[in-house]
Amino acid sequence: MDTSNYDTAKINERYFRPSKLPALNVRNFDYTFYDKYSNPDYTKIILPDYLFTSPENTILNYFSILREAESISKGGCGSIGDGKSPYPISYNFFTKEYQNTLPYSEYLKAFTDVGHINLVKLNNLTNQTVPKDTYKYFFEVETIEPSTNGNTSFAYYYGFMYLKNENGKYKISNIDIRGEDFLCAAYHGWSHDAESYVGVTYGDWCNLIKTMHPIEQKGYVKNVYFTGNDGKEYKIQFFELTNGTDVEVGQFIKDSSGNWQPVTIDIYKCLPINRTSYSPCPLWRIYQNRRGY
Repeated sequence: MDTSNYDTAKINERYFRPSKLPALNVRNFDYTFYDKYSNPDYTKIILPDYLFTSPENTILNYFSILREAESISKGGCGSIGDGKSPYPISYNFFTKEYQNTLPYSEYLKAFTDVGHINLVKLNNLTNQTVPKDTYKYFFEVETIEPSTNGNTSFAYYYGFMYLKNENGKYKISNIDIRGEDFLCAAYHGWSHDAESYVGVTYGDWCNLIKTMHPIEQKGYVKNVYFTGNDGKEYKIQFFELTNGTDVEVGQFIKDSSGNWQPVTIDIYKCLPINRTSYSPCPLWRIYQNRRGY
C-alpha cells in the first residue's frame, strides 16, 4: 500500500495542535470534603459509597479529586491547588488486589512532576471481549509539568482503565497508561494513521481486505470499514489522540442481522515467524510508563 503521499498542511494541523476539548473531571470536591476525608495515612480513610455507584462515576470522581493535586519540583508562583492531599484519597479508589500490586510509595512516584490533570476523553469499551465482571474504559488526560527550561508545559497521556465491583463499589482494578509524543507521529508515517494502518496490517499482512470503504469520523472516534476476502464486513475502530495518533480500540464483524459484533483478531499472527520481533504497532515509539493516575 502506498503511504508516501502526505498532505503537509493537514499533518501540521493534525499533529501539532493541542487538545481543545473541555475537561470532564469538573466535579467539585471543596475544603469540606478534604476536611472530612484527608489523612496522610491512606489506610485510615473510609470514603462514602456515593463515589463508587457506577464505573463511569468512579472514574469521574477519581480524576476530579486528582485535578488539583500537585507534586512538581519547580513551576508555579507559590502554592498550587490542593497540594498532595488528594493522593491518599485517590489511592482508595483502587481495589485491594490492585493496591497489592501497586504499593502506595510507587503510586506517589507516578505523579512526580505533575501539577495539574484534566481528563479530556473518556469512552466505555466494555463488551464481550473484556473479561467477565470487568469494565474497560479508554481515557486521555492533559497534565501540566515542569519543562527543562524552567517553565511549565502541557503533556498528554492516554490509556485504558479497568474496574471491578468490590463489595458493592465499582473500584479501579488496573490502569494501563502511556505517554504521547508530539514529534513521533508527525514524522513517522503509516503506523499512526487509521486508514494506512488498516491497509498495511489487515491488508498486506493478513490478506483480509477485498474492498476498503470510506472512513467514518465523529469527533475523535474513527471507524474504518472494509469487505473481507472471506465475504464478511469488518469495522476497525480507532480513537484519535491529542497528538493526532490513531489508536485501535475495537474490531467488529457484521452479523446476519446487520449488527456489529466485537471480535478479537491478532494481526501479529499474520507475520512470518522470522518477523515476530518487528514492532509496527501504531504507538511503537510512544513509551509505556507506570504513571498510576
